[in-house]
Amino acid sequence: MVQFFSKRRLKIAEQIIIVIFFAVLIPMTVSGIIINNINQQSNRAQLRDAAVMIANIVSEEIDVFDHSISNELSQIVTTLEYYKSSWQEQKYLDTVIQSLPFYKELTVVSEDRLDDYKAYNLRDDYVVFDRPLKDGRYLIAVLDMNSLKKNLFKTLAQDKRQIYVLGGEDNVLIGSINYTKDGYEKSIAQLPQKLEKDKPVVYGDIKNQPMVYIKKSAPKSIVIVNTTKDVTKHAIDYNRDKIILSIIVTILTVFFVVGLYTSYLYTNIRQLFKAIIAISKGNYERRIRLLTNIFTPFEIVFLGTEFNRMVNQIHKSYIQLKKKNKELKQVNEFRSNMVDTVSHEFRTPLTSIQGYTSRLLRQDIEIDEETRQKSLKIIKKQSERLKRMIEDLLVIPDIEGARLNFNMKNISINSVIENSIMLVRNDAGKEIVNNVQDCPIDIVADTDRIEQVFVNLIENAIKYSNDESAITLDYEIRNNRLVVSVKNDYEIIPREKLKTLFDKFTRIDDKTTRTTRGTGLGLYIVKGLVEAMDGEIRLYSNEECGFCVKVFMPIAVEEENA
Repeated sequence: MVQFFSKRRLKIAEQIIIVIFFAVLIPMTVSGIIINNINQQSNRAQLRDAAVMIANIVSEEIDVFDHSISNELSQIVTTLEYYKSSWQEQKYLDTVIQSLPFYKELTVVSEDRLDDYKAYNLRDDYVVFDRPLKDGRYLIAVLDMNSLKKNLFKTLAQDKRQIYVLGGEDNVLIGSINYTKDGYEKSIAQLPQKLEKDKPVVYGDIKNQPMVYIKKSAPKSIVIVNTTKDVTKHAIDYNRDKIILSIIVTILTVFFVVGLYTSYLYTNIRQLFKAIIAISKGNYERRIRLLTNIFTPFEIVFLGTEFNRMVNQIHKSYIQLKKKNKELKQVNEFRSNMVDTVSHEFRTPLTSIQGYTSRLLRQDIEIDEETRQKSLKIIKKQSERLKRMIEDLLVIPDIEGARLNFNMKNISINSVIENSIMLVRNDAGKEIVNNVQDCPIDIVADTDRIEQVFVNLIENAIKYSNDESAITLDYEIRNNRLVVSVKNDYEIIPREKLKTLFDKFTRIDDKTTRTTRGTGLGLYIVKGLVEAMDGEIRLYSNEECGFCVKVFMPIAVEEENA
């Protein structure tokens, strides 16, 4: 057993059960047994004392009754001495019987008739008293035993003990209360052979059912008090049952309260364990949710609060670290894409510039003027293209770091669009429909940056438009802003793809199906520049317009007032 507990750590619930068993259950059971024994002895002593008291009460009642009868008969004898005739005596005695109904008969007889009256048997429920007169006659008093019983037991009518009064030389039963044949025979059978006189004596074989007798010398009688099972059951068994029941209720209450406390405590500790396991597995969003009530200890609440606070700090640090990792990943991705872009996009203009420059520098061949001019134009065109790509790359850190410097002023939108169209590289010769040339509205923007925006948008529209389709530029006024739309005919772009076009190095055609040239930074740069100038840009793709970009720019103050 010891080895088992030394190898296995007990849980809190198991420990609490063991503590309750040794600290509550065993002491309470032992205490209950001790209390029950003490209570049983106390009740047993009370039963003995009560039986003795009742025996004394009955004995005193007999003495009082005997003394009362003796005094009454002495008075009658004294009164009879004043009467001279027998009929006067009898008339007086009849008057006494009427006033004292427990006298069955009162008469004066000669000595020779005395034995006839003494023949009355106690079994006939009568008792005879006699008193001598001065003339040799005797006063005979016959008492009704029923009246005697009423006087003897009038104060004990509610008691459940069996009381027997024996009288005469033969110990004849002259009175009883709660009489039963078995109880009477048992009380007589257990009487000692030699009885002590004129004092209560406890006897009997059953401790919890004590019996008491008093043998009286005068008048000759025996008073027996028998404690019945009903009295014992009420005094001892009932109290014992109440003690046992109270102990059982107390134990159940202790188990219920401790069980309820343990369940809440165990639940909260399990929550703590689950949270710790979740944190160890990287789930930093897990929190301890305690069941708080009167059974929740302060230490558990404090531990849960501090744990959640610690986890919050860890989660914040984790989010920051995750954000930094994401930024580092973006930087690495940007560098990778930058290298890829430079290697793919910069190679073409550099190769053209290098090739035509080498051609113009050759001395072994003669180059006519037309070829020279054509070569120089190509070199200039590729240089401008290379410049724009470099400018796109250089503006990205300024956009991300919010370090863009603008010379904001009122400029005419039609001049911006015209200059942008002139700067656009339109190798495919796509038609550009400019419906903004008649717009008289000025906007607030930086001239170079807004032209860079529309150059990128128009070039994108040219690169990603269907063959033989035109690029259309329109304008409208919406919510005190000038909205310039750049539309081109193109297949409908899914909404999920449309949302990603503002990301860096994102293109409509992926790397495996790429058919156009570009860095994939155009829309990202456009969005950054427009928003930095307090504008807004939105993308649309549907059957009506194909692919449409709308730029919302603030209208100049003068134009607003007009």
